[in-house]
Amino acid sequence: MSHPPAPPADYETLFQLIHDRFDSMSKSHQLISVYLTQNPNEIAVHSVNALADRCGIHASSFVRFAQTLGFSGFKDLQTIFRKRLETAAPGFEARVRALEDDLENRDDPSDFGFLRDLVVKDIAALQALLDDVRGDDLTRAADLLAAAGTVFLVGQLRSAPVVEFLRYMLVMIGKRCVLLDPSGGLATHMARTITDEDVLVAVSFRFYANEVVSIVEAVRDTSTPIIALSDSTLSPLAKSADVFFSVPEHRHTFSRSIAAPCCISQALVLATAARLQVGAGLPEIPTVTRA
Repeated sequence: MSHPPAPPADYETLFQLIHDRFDSMSKSHQLISVYLTQNPNEIAVHSVNALADRCGIHASSFVRFAQTLGFSGFKDLQTIFRKRLETAAPGFEARVRALEDDLENRDDPSDFGFLRDLVVKDIAALQALLDDVRGDDLTRAADLLAAAGTVFLVGQLRSAPVVEFLRYMLVMIGKRCVLLDPSGGLATHMARTITDEDVLVAVSFRFYANEVVSIVEAVRDTSTPIIALSDSTLSPLAKSADVFFSVPEHRHTFSRSIAAPCCISQALVLATAARLQVGAGLPEIPTVTRA
């Protein structure tokens, strides 16, 4: 008689198992997977009912999710996250609480309260970049951008401002780039002109723009390097990227901020400028000035 497989013994193994099974999971289990991988510290400290409320998914789905991974129940899965928390950096919510205390935040129904709320969450997201982004990935991405014949950029919907910002900065440091603009329905056709001497930079967040995902998957079948920026390592962009930057998104009252994605973008361009501006001091992104 065969025995069921043993559950993962540590966070890294659990994380890999979730990635391996993600495409075959039900929609509710995929949503749970994304929440777990984006908010590991919160998983460690909140009850299953509280987590279910945050996700809008019934608590029983969390239990069944844990059981499909080999655990007897959700508490056994939660133990993995609690062990990780002993050495982990503070999570997003903990950072927000600390910042609110520092800023003496109160429930503020005024218009200024909207600004305060967004600023606190953006500061927490930016602080998290220092813990979550790997220096090796920044180096690899900057090397690819500096060596590329042409940098192709694609991002739609809420990601459009990020790639527009990237295009501006890359042009200003003298890097040839092409924005795969969806207007006119030509983005997919333009992407077919990408060669293995170029680089594709793709940006997309939930819910992922279909054309962006399709372009990335098509380019993946060539030898063109891909740099991707998204909200989770479970993003459809992640499996195609040579270099992947994950910027987890957290609930904002109105919209998701692009402060953290733009910060990574600017860091990438500065690192690229440092490679191109030989003999200069600090790398610079020139500004447009009047004659």
